[in-house]
Amino acid sequence: MDGGKKRQDKDTSKGKKPQDASGTAPTEGKAKSKSRNTYRLEPRTKIQDGLLQDKAQAILTNKLQEATYDGASSAFLCASISEEILNAVKELDYDRYKYVVSVLIVEKANQAMIVASRCLWDAERDTWVSAKCETDTFIALALVMACYYD
Repeated sequence: MDGGKKRQDKDTSKGKKPQDASGTAPTEGKAKSKSRNTYRLEPRTKIQDGLLQDKAQAILTNKLQEATYDGASSAFLCASISEEILNAVKELDYDRYKYVVSVLIVEKANQAMIVASRCLWDAERDTWVSAKCETDTFIALALVMACYYD
């Protein structure tokens, strides 16, 4: 009988993780903490559109005022400007907002351009701003959308 018990102890220690009282393995490291639902439907502070637009415009102008259009590097430039605008907006620390930043760079070649987007929108809580930078060789447009989530 003792031999059977030793074998059972030996089998459970092979490659199996220890379990807690609920029968699940405890998580190692830092687990994401879930905050409790506050049932709050309004933001504590409403986003100031002017502040978002000023941040986006300043970054767009800073990065592009001396640049010329290059089709090969435009995608990388759009991504880096978009990331910088997103970080600047997040630093404003508005509670319970998610952001979408889109940057578009188009070569000037005597053509017209129309940019359109569609989404599900809450006009009372969500907002968007745009910033534009125009040089001799291209036009850059940045769109920043702030969506409230509860």
